[in-house]
Amino acid sequence: MSEHVIRIVLADDHAVMRDGVQMVLEAQPDLHVIGTASNGADAVDLVDALRPDIAVLDIAMPKTNGLVAAREIRQRAPNTKIIFLSMHEGEEYLKEALRAGAAGYVLKRAAATDLVAAIRAVQRGDAYLDPALTRTLDDLRDGDTGRLADLTERELEVLKLVAEGLTNRQIAAQLVISVKTVQSHRTNIMEKLDLHDRTDLVKYAIRRGMIEP
Repeated sequence: MSEHVIRIVLADDHAVMRDGVQMVLEAQPDLHVIGTASNGADAVDLVDALRPDIAVLDIAMPKTNGLVAAREIRQRAPNTKIIFLSMHEGEEYLKEALRAGAAGYVLKRAAATDLVAAIRAVQRGDAYLDPALTRTLDDLRDGDTGRLADLTERELEVLKLVAEGLTNRQIAAQLVISVKTVQSHRTNIMEKLDLHDRTDLVKYAIRRGMIEP
C-alpha cells in the first residue's frame, strides 16, 4: 500500500449509510477504510487501537454520540483528525462540532460528492465545511470579521491554547513545534481573524465555544 494512502475509521449506526460511504471512499486510490463502527463507544476504541489519519463520525449514534466520541478521540489519539458526517444543518450542531474539535463537517446528503474532498483537505491541515453551511457559519460569526474556516487545523490548535492562557513556549512544547513557529501561527491567526492582541483572541475563542468563559 502506498505511503500516501489516507487511513480512515468510519462510524455510523446505519449500516446502509456506512456501507455506502465506505464504497465511495474505497473507490479512491488514496483512501482506505481500516475500520468501521456502529456506535460512538466502539469508534473511540477503534481509533485508539488503529490510530487512523481521519475519523469520520456521525453525530447521532447509540452508546456514545459522535460529539462525545470526538472529545475522547482528541484526548486519546490527538493526531487523528475528525470529520463529522451529519444530516443536521442547524447552527447548534455545527457549533458543537467545532467545539468538539472537528476539522470538517459534511452533510450526509452530499457525502458522495463532498466527503472525499473534505478528507483530503483535512489531511492537508485545512478545515472543511460543507458549502451548504456557509450561511450557518456566517451566522455564527457574531460580528467577527474572521472565520474559523479560514484557519488551518494547526492554527485552530494554537488559538485554543493561547486562549487557555498557555505561553508560546508551553504551546511549542505541547504541539512539538518551535517557539518561532508558534509565533508565526499567532501572527497568521490575528491577520485572518482581524484581531489585535491576546484579549481579542480569548474573547473570540469564547464566542465560538472553543473554551469556557
